[in-house]
Amino acid sequence: MADVAREKSRSPRKWPKCPDAATKRLDGKVAIVVGAGQTPGATVGNGRAVALLFAREGAKLLLADCSEAAVKDTQEQIKEEFGIEATISVTDVSKESDCEALIASAMKTYGRIDILHNNVGIAAGDKSVADISAEVYERIMSVNASGALYLTKHVLPHMRKQLGGVIIHVSSIGSMLTLPQGGGGGMAYKMSKAAMNNLTQNVAIENARYGIRCNAILPGLLETPLSIERRTKVLMGEGLSEEAARQRVRDARDRMVPLCVNGKPSMGSAWDTANAALFLASDEARFVTGILMCVDGGQAVSQGCPIPDREKDS
Repeated sequence: MADVAREKSRSPRKWPKCPDAATKRLDGKVAIVVGAGQTPGATVGNGRAVALLFAREGAKLLLADCSEAAVKDTQEQIKEEFGIEATISVTDVSKESDCEALIASAMKTYGRIDILHNNVGIAAGDKSVADISAEVYERIMSVNASGALYLTKHVLPHMRKQLGGVIIHVSSIGSMLTLPQGGGGGMAYKMSKAAMNNLTQNVAIENARYGIRCNAILPGLLETPLSIERRTKVLMGEGLSEEAARQRVRDARDRMVPLCVNGKPSMGSAWDTANAALFLASDEARFVTGILMCVDGGQAVSQGCPIPDREKDS
């Protein structure tokens, strides 16, 4: 009886409460998704995948792209699937005035900006160091590197004033890897994304005092239109059918990925990038800033692997 009394007199142990399951992880947040259209192709691109997941999770969206037709198509899909009226902007990120106008439009429409997601990236015409033209180099750098700088420059004053915000740039493992594992043989693309990494980490540390988080996602080999379609066209020019060319591109890229999916090496998809972006944009990542998150099936750490043949980009 004494033992029973002692048990009853003990105060119950206070376990730490587990957070509730997240629902509508971006509910009410204002997000700009730049590069929300996509290159035409057989699969979804990173920008559209991010826009769709942000919409599903309750964000208020401003979608931007250099192609009016592409961004309107994303807008229509969001409206049909989620009943959300996203606003759109036709924006050329290589022009600082366009980036400034985009940020001003978001502030005028929504009064604040919680998330800036920059998915813009081009690689058309890229070559190795000995072969690249000045025109192609300058175009790629102006879009990929300068665009990231201009967008960040003009959103920071607003995020500083509101003492919070999230900036996400989509870089590439090509920014860290040497040829050709870094995603083809193009030099300007790698350089532009390396610049984006440096921007990300400096912005993160310089703006931590304002509650602003800045991170980059470094996708590896993904089955997206930007990656697959131009290489498919090169092989079609050598006499292969579209189906055969696309499959050859897929097979070659799959073999370069260390991580096996369903028992065999496999590329990722735009949804892998989008899921990473959703985490970084959400409050679940409230203590995460300055990271370069590889979403690549282990490719960035596959040191000593056999070097595959260089991909044909153009």
